Amino acid sequence: MLEDITETIDEFLARHSADVEEALRGAAAAEIMPRFRRLAAHEVDQKGGPHDLVTDADRNAELYLTKALGALLPGSVVVGEEAVHANPATYEAIQGDAPVWIVDPVDGTRQFVHGDDGFCTLVALARGGVLLASWTYAPARDQLATAVRGRGAFLDGERLFAGPPAPGRDLEIATSHPDYTTDEQKRTLLGLWTDGVAPRACGSAGLEYLAVARGELDATAFSWELAWDHAAGLLLVEEAGGAHLTVTGEPFRITGGNALPFTAARDAATARRVVGLLSGGV
Repeated sequence: MLEDITETIDEFLARHSADVEEALRGAAAAEIMPRFRRLAAHEVDQKGGPHDLVTDADRNAELYLTKALGALLPGSVVVGEEAVHANPATYEAIQGDAPVWIVDPVDGTRQFVHGDDGFCTLVALARGGVLLASWTYAPARDQLATAVRGRGAFLDGERLFAGPPAPGRDLEIATSHPDYTTDEQKRTLLGLWTDGVAPRACGSAGLEYLAVARGELDATAFSWELAWDHAAGLLLVEEAGGAHLTVTGEPFRITGGNALPFTAARDAATARRVVGLLSGGV
């Protein structure tokens, strides 16, 4: 039945990328931005603890996108962060044969709750574990980054090229935030605390990936593999000329089972350098 879903995924993207962008903007306009810096106490909850927050904006934006994206591509499935929290079994669709939309309705919920504009909505389209297209929308900054496999990465219509880091300068690396890491995970990241490296805690993962794709950040180093945090950004970095590797030197797989931590970097040489440093912390 997959042949009947649409013409082909390439043809679908050629015809409907603008519709996906419209869905992102619509979700933000209807459910996210009206609550930005206006959240009431009853609109914020904890999921796994005081640092794992969810808001009505997360829930409602995901419902909006689930309906809109599913209608755009009949036969596709949606794997969203909040739906998986409610029913973990839905995450398994990422490993299936049907096209899958991977959605993080508000990446950087912590920033959103605190009134910081460093949050975004992430959508990626994948099939058979292969990332095909991605959208990173930062509504409070009015920025939209897109990528299609083999066709490049763009920010507000301008082509992105990450380029290699400037020689002789410390590598700036955004790492898993200490509030979200275990003691063991902290130990695996210790290899980055060395001469020639300037590690810092990450904010929104999606915006950190965008910074790598823009050549404003040299690399990331993350110790978790939930696909909605990484899928959109990894394709964006790839299409901007960057690379991603796990600590064993293999590319990151959105289907899971990765050796952690892993990095996404401005170029392959930087990715290998970061993995070498991380291997010393494992």
